[in-house]
Amino acid sequence: MYALKAAAAALALLACTTASHAQAWPTKTLTWIVPFAAGGPTDAMARDIADKVTKQIGQQIIIENAGGAGGTIGAGKAAKAAPDGYTFLVGHLGYMAAAPSLYKKLTYDPVKDFEPVFRFPDTPLVLLVPKSSPHKTAADLIAFAKKNPGKVNFGNAGAGSTSHLIAALFESKAGIDVVSVPYKGAAPAMNDLIAGQVDAMFDQTNTALPQVAGGRLVPLALTSKEPMAQFPGVAPLAEKALPGFEAATWYGLYAPKGTPKDVIAKMHQAYLKAMADKAWTQKMADQGIRLLSEASYAPEAFGKHTAAEIEVWRKVATDAKITID
Repeated sequence: MYALKAAAAALALLACTTASHAQAWPTKTLTWIVPFAAGGPTDAMARDIADKVTKQIGQQIIIENAGGAGGTIGAGKAAKAAPDGYTFLVGHLGYMAAAPSLYKKLTYDPVKDFEPVFRFPDTPLVLLVPKSSPHKTAADLIAFAKKNPGKVNFGNAGAGSTSHLIAALFESKAGIDVVSVPYKGAAPAMNDLIAGQVDAMFDQTNTALPQVAGGRLVPLALTSKEPMAQFPGVAPLAEKALPGFEAATWYGLYAPKGTPKDVIAKMHQAYLKAMADKAWTQKMADQGIRLLSEASYAPEAFGKHTAAEIEVWRKVATDAKITID
């Protein structure tokens, strides 16, 4: 009887401690793990959003860059972190959706090892060619590639990168055979594209915009379903060239599995309050970042999106025979 009472008391104490922890959260600095090097698009967006969320939760958010292996090293580290509400992962299409199909050995499961917290706005991509390119439209490029299998090469930021994956999806949907040319990052790939060393490349709208505005590259098509004011006269692939085509780089915040639900709810609410800053969200939109509905940002919706994307990219990886050791 004494043992039962002691056990009950211990459980009650644990429940009170957990409730107290959730109620008091956060009481110290938080860490957001970004599995890429500082200065890239994922890092830049993470820091921008963290800065706004910091002001809502009243505690500093530190960005920890843990790059390597296409982001899977940092994601694996986050999966093993204590689920105490102080360590989070900034997730990305590559290592949270495509990686299970690309890597033979993955140290984490994007669905089973994480709790979705909130989704960031999306970033569509734009199909780019050098100024010297003979291709004036996406249809021109596709027609040429069909007649000349293996003669068109696409630069990308590296195996498993978004630019690589979107190009593979484009290749599959268009029914063409192109050569993938991986680089160690988007910057060197973009430099060779400008120089005409590669024929084409998909890049995120926000990072491609300065190159297009400066006249260094020519945009042929967008991966968004709708036209974008930042790219006047540039039609979506879905409009004519590839009906139904749509793709974007997506990001979001995840917590290690077992993180208290109250903590996740508070973090999500802090994010929604930050997103209420219209001047800030308009600035993102002006850069070519696509804002989503409030419902799309929610944990449950983001979790469903993650699971659905894993299946989408499983098919792409299988069809394109993409694997990474």
